Amino acid sequence: MGLDGFPSDQLANHLQKERGDFTAADLRRYVLDHDIHMMNFRYVGGNGRLKTLSFALRDEQHIDELLHDGERVDGSSLFSCIEPAASDLYVVPRYATAFEDPFSEEPTLSVLCSYFDRKGEPLDMAPENLPLRAEAALSDRLGLQMHALGEIEYYVVYHAESELYPGVPQHNYHESQPFVKWAAMREGAIRELARLGAQVKYAHAEVGDVVTEGDLRMEQHEIEFLPEPLAVAADHVVLAKWLLRNLSSRAGVAVTFAPKLVTGHAGNGMHFHLGLSRDGQNALSNKDDKLTDSALKAIGGLLTLAPALTAFGNKNPASYLRLVPRQEAPTYICWGETNRSALVRIPLSWFGVSGMVARANPRDPDARKWESVSMQTLEWRASDGSADVHQLVAGLASAILHGHSDAAAVARAKNLHIEGNLFDDDAQVDRLDRMPGSCAESAEALLAHRNAFERDGVFPPALIDGIARELAAFDDRELLAKARGDAELSAKLAEEYFHCG
Repeated sequence: MGLDGFPSDQLANHLQKERGDFTAADLRRYVLDHDIHMMNFRYVGGNGRLKTLSFALRDEQHIDELLHDGERVDGSSLFSCIEPAASDLYVVPRYATAFEDPFSEEPTLSVLCSYFDRKGEPLDMAPENLPLRAEAALSDRLGLQMHALGEIEYYVVYHAESELYPGVPQHNYHESQPFVKWAAMREGAIRELARLGAQVKYAHAEVGDVVTEGDLRMEQHEIEFLPEPLAVAADHVVLAKWLLRNLSSRAGVAVTFAPKLVTGHAGNGMHFHLGLSRDGQNALSNKDDKLTDSALKAIGGLLTLAPALTAFGNKNPASYLRLVPRQEAPTYICWGETNRSALVRIPLSWFGVSGMVARANPRDPDARKWESVSMQTLEWRASDGSADVHQLVAGLASAILHGHSDAAAVARAKNLHIEGNLFDDDAQVDRLDRMPGSCAESAEALLAHRNAFERDGVFPPALIDGIARELAAFDDRELLAKARGDAELSAKLAEEYFHCG
């Protein structure tokens, strides 16, 4: 539970319960205690966005019916893989996800829902079920628990005739007001995320600050979460994007998660940090802060399936305008420690550095007693704001599963390790394979490696086929070859996919 006066989880504080323990009776009590007259069912559609079904509450019986029975929806209008002839689905609320809607004019309780088919079985291709099956496979096969945290990058696009404190293009990282203009909206987003139960680590200005012809400005920011179970982590990324879009709409500006907006300026990534544990202990590093065999297998699996993983994390042609050499968006299949030119990065872990706080605060006697805890993760750096986050975290888990069943995974990881900036050493670059350069290549990679994702039933074959069809339909090999040398065409693609994800 939160501290008094802090914007912590609104429902959990009122109900004095952990979210996982919420019941229908708890939500009914919250509705009655707060004189709430509306309820929204929310669920993720096939395009990755949050969908809404609204109800005016009639009485307590109506509340109970909604919370227990759910409602019917047209699956063919939500998922391209579902045929209209057999498209009815149920959406049933998951009590642990409930929150009071910050944008509705009337007091409204919103609840995320799960999809069920006509037989009352969980819909196999539903977004929420992919990471749940991946988590189960990791636990059953390897005894591993996996957590993930997303990093959402976005631009605020606004008009400003003149600015007394302009930002500096490509140098706005962690900049403060008044040199950033939209910090208050970012802070409002993380306050609301905390109120609806999301675990936010921090937020800050990112490197991007773009000035175009005329008075159009673009300012980049990032929100990073704390590690959570895969399905929860994906849900919270979707909710964060929904919150940011609503906040920006109210402010009269636009927010975009588009992978690339302007050539020569930073694009919007969506990196994921991945943690593995076994019996409550970090499974990625040992007591000497060395990567474990399990970590190397995970890295080997991620690198093996890297081309196919773009099918989940890089969903439109603009994604491949972001993945260009000599920037922080990775283009070659490799990994390294604290290395932002690598596809998989091993970030700092706080191992063996407990003395820092005492040095910074020499007159605090308690500072010398503090013991920092190693929090080793792996960072996947290829994905961007177009990603389907539920598919992506399930795909990353499948890649880790694959690495643990591949006898060559550890050797592959050791062979693909890099030192220093990749692009400072041509010999390093020449020995590495490149990531796909188009949606068409991504589709081919997915089909070539589909068995790794279909194993353990994580991804249904029909979903893999559908994703590959959607990507291949862009037919973008020649388009992207032209766009990389044509600023006008590149800008047109950025505009077309401005509201992706």
